[in-house]
Amino acid sequence: MPLILQRLLPYAPRFSFLRSPQEASQQALHPGWVVLWISVWMSAVCNVPLWRELANLPGHGSLRSWAFMLAFMVLVTAGNAALLSLLAWRWTLKPVAALLVLMAAFGAYFMLAYGIAIDASMLTNVLQTDVKEAGDLLNWRLPLTVGALALPPLVWLARQPVRAMPPLRQVLHNAVLLLAAVLVAVCSVLVVFQDFASTMRNHTQLRYLMNPLNSVYALGNIATRPLRMDTRTILPLGRDARLGASYAQQDKPPLLVLVLGETGRAGNFAINGYARPTTPHLSARNDLVNAPNAWSCGTSTAASVPCMFSHLGRSGYESRSANFEGLMDVLQHAGLAVLWVDNQSGCKGTCDRIPNADTSAQKDPELCPTGSDCLDSIMLKDLDQRLANLPADQRQRGTVVVLHQMGSHGPAYSKRSAPERKPFQPECNSTALQECGQQAVINAYDNSIVETDHFLNSVLNWLAGHENKAQPAMIYVADHGESLGENNIYLHGLPYSIAPDVQKHVPWITWLSPAMQSRNGTTTPCLQKELAEQRITHDNYFHSVLGLMDVQTGAYKPELDMFAGCKKNAALAGASNKSVGSHRS
Repeated sequence: MPLILQRLLPYAPRFSFLRSPQEASQQALHPGWVVLWISVWMSAVCNVPLWRELANLPGHGSLRSWAFMLAFMVLVTAGNAALLSLLAWRWTLKPVAALLVLMAAFGAYFMLAYGIAIDASMLTNVLQTDVKEAGDLLNWRLPLTVGALALPPLVWLARQPVRAMPPLRQVLHNAVLLLAAVLVAVCSVLVVFQDFASTMRNHTQLRYLMNPLNSVYALGNIATRPLRMDTRTILPLGRDARLGASYAQQDKPPLLVLVLGETGRAGNFAINGYARPTTPHLSARNDLVNAPNAWSCGTSTAASVPCMFSHLGRSGYESRSANFEGLMDVLQHAGLAVLWVDNQSGCKGTCDRIPNADTSAQKDPELCPTGSDCLDSIMLKDLDQRLANLPADQRQRGTVVVLHQMGSHGPAYSKRSAPERKPFQPECNSTALQECGQQAVINAYDNSIVETDHFLNSVLNWLAGHENKAQPAMIYVADHGESLGENNIYLHGLPYSIAPDVQKHVPWITWLSPAMQSRNGTTTPCLQKELAEQRITHDNYFHSVLGLMDVQTGAYKPELDMFAGCKKNAALAGASNKSVGSHRS
């Protein structure tokens, strides 16, 4: 046995358990080298999306552009090293490095697969994703890509001993490492400062591609949000809300259905001029008010939904220092019956204080295929009974119902339409959208719009069936749009400042029954003319709903009420007619 051990000793680095403590300590790697090699791997290998974006910039291929890319790589490496140096202790270095490598590998996959960028709003969306939505993102490419990017450095980390140092010496080494990383980063920027400043100013998307610094910064932004804003307290809003004069002698109460669409691209709705017949039911009607120039508050559900139900508007919502009650709370304060029915991943806090129901997990062989999400028509199935359960005195005044669609939520577009409503073939059935041709992706998405057309027509038919006992109306608007492979970008959620218009341009369709038009003092022809070209945004939503329902409160801004112009015209016409009649008499 001693002879065998003697022959194995030259291979001691491979068999670490045979080394003496002294030998192991001598062959253990300095923490600084671990930081350097892991940083180089993450910047070079896990930042392919960033280097691809830089390679696509104008002027790439010259010696100057290659020098710029090299300096940029040094900058990202130094940034990763500075981050790791903060926790380069013997017992924390490996776990932190492994976590960062995994974050970088997952981030690289999603940036490569869907062309996304990572910021606080994107991570918020990820953290609020439910199991079903997460399942739609799983495919064979995910473990293969993450494994290729993460396994080599993880295996190396697991096998590599790290040298132990006395605490004070370790502090000094970490400080020197941090200072060196910062100096290298500054020098790399100064070497190409002119090109760097111009590029970052004109291509702001690059800052969201620096992996994993983008994810760490976004997580820090989310974690420190409670320090910038009291997220636990909900400030009251509209406690002064009261019902206007239209309720004084009403013979039938108003019934408003707010259809909250999901992932609707305005450009793919035939009613907006799209060449394909994606909205056969809606396009055949002449009693709808279509607003083709409508824009969202955000590029994700987590950003848009709370914003559009807020009184603050996009700029005010983003800069707010506190959370407020929203539209549904104000309607409830006014004494109306309110209900939120959700067929998706939740209302993002906007329905927490009102009656609500979830239909996404119901069992229905026709509307909820086995192992799949429920089609949106499930929300109409028991709607009459849900309304009957609301307080009778509130229903006698009026009712507002929100139907939150699954709509066209990706990447599993093919799941969003029934088999009989798939006119566009072949459609992409994979969640790895790059596996499909772009036309197949568009086909699957357009089929989901056909399903939304069917659902909205069903809502309108349901409302028509209530005209004998209510004064019904419907407002449909999507929370955000979607990218379908343009410039290799898929899905949604890009930072608003760099997101393409297809992620922000949304469909907005309104239907008012004759009784609601009379009650509201406006007409469909007037609104059709007013909104044919007028730009409206989610900023108008809160105030337009209050205006339509004649709810008076200090939170209401008439200048943001999209119905106000036609009300004013009707009032002026009425006054003019009275004046003419008086003159004639």
